[in-house]
Amino acid sequence: MIAFCADAIGIRDDMYLGAGNAYMREVGVALDDGFAQGVLPQRPAIVNLQCDIDHPTQSMADLAWLQEHFGSLEALKGKKIAMTWAYSPSYGKPLSVPQGIIGLMTRFGMDVTLAHPPGYDLIPDVIKVAKKNAKASGGTFRQVESMGEAFQDADIVYPKSWAPYQVMQQRTELLRASNYDGLKALEKQCLTQNAKHQDWHCTEDMMKLTKDGQALYMHCLPADISGVSCVAGEVQDTVFERYRIATYKEASWKPYIIAAMILARKYAKPAAVLAQLLTDAQPRVR
Repeated sequence: MIAFCADAIGIRDDMYLGAGNAYMREVGVALDDGFAQGVLPQRPAIVNLQCDIDHPTQSMADLAWLQEHFGSLEALKGKKIAMTWAYSPSYGKPLSVPQGIIGLMTRFGMDVTLAHPPGYDLIPDVIKVAKKNAKASGGTFRQVESMGEAFQDADIVYPKSWAPYQVMQQRTELLRASNYDGLKALEKQCLTQNAKHQDWHCTEDMMKLTKDGQALYMHCLPADISGVSCVAGEVQDTVFERYRIATYKEASWKPYIIAAMILARKYAKPAAVLAQLLTDAQPRVR
C-alpha cells in the first residue's frame, strides 16, 4: 500500500521478508534524485506504515500510550513488558510488531521479555539491536520459551501472534515464484504447527500472574478474541473487554505519530514551529 498526501508518502510493505524495508529505501533514493533533478518541487517525507522489519508508527504509538498511562517516559524505566507470541487460527502475521516493540522499549530502560514457542524466532539482527539498546539504557532484555514466565510480575503484556522468521522467508520465496500450491501447503503446515500451542492464550488465569494481577494489556489490533472473532485465539474475551477502551486509547495515538513524523521531516526545528503555532493560536469559539 502506498498512501500519498501533500508532504509525505506512507508506505506499507510487510509481506516480503527481506524486501519491504529495502523497497522503502529505494523509493527514498528515487525521491532524492527526483528532487535534485528538479522534477519534484520538494522532497516528500516517507512514513513507514509497516514493513518486514519494523512497525514504527505502531511502536511509537504504543510508547506514547505507555507515557500517558504511567505518567512519563522516566516512569517506564524498570517496568517489565512481556512481548509474547500468542496462538492464532490464522497464519502469516508479520514480525514487525514484536520486532518494533523489543527494538524501541529497550531504549527506555525497560525490562523487556520476549517469549515464544521454540521455532517462532524473530529476525536475528533485531534481537541483537534489542540487546544493545538494553545495555545502553540500563534496562534488560531476555528471551524465554514460556508465556507464563514472561507474564510473571509483568507491568505490561503484549500477546500477539506472528509467523516464524524461517516461515516468512519461505513465504517470500513462494510469493516471488507465484507458487500458489506451495503457499497453500505452507499455510496448512503452519496452521498445524500453531495448533500445537493453543495454550499460549492470554486468559484470566494468565493475567493473574502479572504484577498484582493488574498488568496493562496491549495489542496493535485487531486481536483474535476467543469466543468473539474466532473459537480460540490470542486473548480471552473477558480479558479483552476489560481492556477494550485502553486498547482504543493506544490506537488513537497513531495518527498523531504519523503527523509528527511528517512535521519533523518538513521542519528543522519542529518544536519551535509547534510553540509558535500555540502562541499564534486564535480561540475557535468567541
